[in-house]
Amino acid sequence: MTRSLPDLVPHWIDGARTSGTSSRRGDVFQPATGEVARQVALADQSDVDLAVASAAKAAQGWAESSLSARSRVLFAFRQLVDAHRAELAEIITAEHGKVLDDAAGEVQRGLEVAEFACGIPHLLKGEHSEQVSRGVDAYSVRQPLGVVAGITPFNFPVMVPMWMFPVAVACGNAFVLKPSERDPSASVRLAELFAEAGLPEGVLTVLQGDATAVNALLDHPDVAAVSFVGSTPIARHVYARGTANGKRVQALGGAKNHMVVLPDADVDVAADAAVSAGFGSAGERCMAISVVVAVGDVADRLVPAIEQRMAALRVGPGTDPASQMGPLVTRAHRDRVASYVDSGVREGARLVVDGRGVAPTPGGFWLGPTLFDHVTPDMEIYRDEIFGPVLSVVRVPTPEAAIELVNANQYGNGTAIFTGDGLAAREYQRRVHVGMIGINVPIPVPMSYYSFGGWKDSLFGDTHVHGMDGVRFYTRMKAITARWPRHHGVDLAMPTAAQH
Repeated sequence: MTRSLPDLVPHWIDGARTSGTSSRRGDVFQPATGEVARQVALADQSDVDLAVASAAKAAQGWAESSLSARSRVLFAFRQLVDAHRAELAEIITAEHGKVLDDAAGEVQRGLEVAEFACGIPHLLKGEHSEQVSRGVDAYSVRQPLGVVAGITPFNFPVMVPMWMFPVAVACGNAFVLKPSERDPSASVRLAELFAEAGLPEGVLTVLQGDATAVNALLDHPDVAAVSFVGSTPIARHVYARGTANGKRVQALGGAKNHMVVLPDADVDVAADAAVSAGFGSAGERCMAISVVVAVGDVADRLVPAIEQRMAALRVGPGTDPASQMGPLVTRAHRDRVASYVDSGVREGARLVVDGRGVAPTPGGFWLGPTLFDHVTPDMEIYRDEIFGPVLSVVRVPTPEAAIELVNANQYGNGTAIFTGDGLAAREYQRRVHVGMIGINVPIPVPMSYYSFGGWKDSLFGDTHVHGMDGVRFYTRMKAITARWPRHHGVDLAMPTAAQH
């Protein structure tokens, strides 16, 4: 069972809950009812300074810890998260609104990265070359950066932080997490579990806040690197401001994920995939399918199949086991998504299923699953990242036209193709300008031992999240060239060119 959540969601600094020095507060809502459930502390500059100072102090000792000691703490943390997965899922649902099954799946995907990080003794092995010159060896090591920060979004309050901090901490860094102020409680519970696992005070800090905290972290001279997941405009800001201050930055932005369906595809399988990928978590995920690209005449069969499945989709509170889709996270976000439905009608798309007016409970932030057909690339519902339960069908004549459509889009996060033709799938995966591709898989989120990230306006920076890219991002390499003298005044000069 979930612990009773406090009236004020605090920071976690120096291994303890604290309300901080700022008196600023933000409201945290129960999305299914629209009620204010609690408040969250919002950091000011002095809170950021305290948090980073604590992390900087802890980073020195943690970097000197052995790999086996770090691994043991990671294993213990992994076990504790596994034991508390139901509790974490309930905390997610209480503040985000997603159904419990989606919340449990989120915890599982976070756990997988923790499991990957448990292998840090292997992941940090360097390279060694013997006898690069006479009596000279060369080798490399990877060392932690110090204090690193993560700025994470509301849609995955457990999974996305766990894409970052287990790897960063395993590499020997201290990590400052700035979660979304919309659903902040899960981050504090994760920090408590990590402390219970034996993590020293200050190695993981949770700093609640809004844009004030974000910009203070981006400007702070003792923060060496920043990881971010969120919308493209904010990702661009984080990347520009962080790099201007000399930091490493990986900033993952928005998406407009296309699911291409060829005429030979199994329509029932494709329709099931479109509904689950389009409306799971109310469409509030960067890997959601928001555009179905129907090639040839397949739309005439596919659209009715999607509509049929949508009619059976149950919308309700995330705490109800019968619910398959919950509310949106805030009233403002619900209103924004609903405005795109108005726009699609105004611009001439055919509204097949209208989610406006769906309200299982009074006062909640409700918008039902919505389907448009005959959407064109010039329409606002196609161009913009809506981040809600709105699915658009674009009809194209050929597979070549589908590739051109995907490649012309500003985003390059994820895409999928449904077909039984292996050659067509191979051609698609080779030619699309997208970072993550599914073949008959609608949501191609890579496993933890690969890395997550898109192309174009979906990623600012050179490295993706978790996997080996995560290890590389949170460490820096030293290359060492060594020669050891034998005895008694051996010449230590480097060999001449003639000796090579």
